[in-house]
Amino acid sequence: MPKKGIEPLRRQQLIDATFQVIHEIGLADATVATIARKAGLSTGIVAHYFGDKAGLLNAAMRQILSQLKDAFAQHRGQAAADPRSQLRALVDANFDPSQTSGPAMRVWLTFWAASMHQPELARLQRINDQRLYSNLAYQFHRSLPAEPAREAARGLAALIDGLWLRGSLVGGQIDGDNARHIAYAYIDFQLQANAL
Repeated sequence: MPKKGIEPLRRQQLIDATFQVIHEIGLADATVATIARKAGLSTGIVAHYFGDKAGLLNAAMRQILSQLKDAFAQHRGQAAADPRSQLRALVDANFDPSQTSGPAMRVWLTFWAASMHQPELARLQRINDQRLYSNLAYQFHRSLPAEPAREAARGLAALIDGLWLRGSLVGGQIDGDNARHIAYAYIDFQLQANAL
């Protein structure tokens, strides 16, 4: 009989191992056996909890999306209530260390690529994209008319993704300060240029 509470611990060990293996050798070369070995568990445990490698990737993505949601809540909670501060907080969340560590960046890149071929990952990607756009559009609309607010939100979402992608592809750690500075300048420009 397994000890009470062991299942969440083992599931987390496997998710952490998935992050590490993707970071070290990439998804294509990662096998269930490699991930299980990294976690110090058997391949049978992987099958029991997640089914297969796709199930593990799905669980890893759900975890990183949960961390992003937590970063949003933390940064927005620490920011002033005005739209400019809240928009900056949304930018800060996307460049939070939980999202820009080496393993997190590799998992995000893997997720984006895999979401083109796996419907469940594509669904998670759409939810994440819509959440970011909705939050940005709401904050911009507090200061701008509806259409300019939607356009500004689309532009800032694309800028965040572009800065994040460019930063992750150069290797090493993303220069979060520089990325934030560029995004903040875009926010200020939109709020000034389209002010009521």
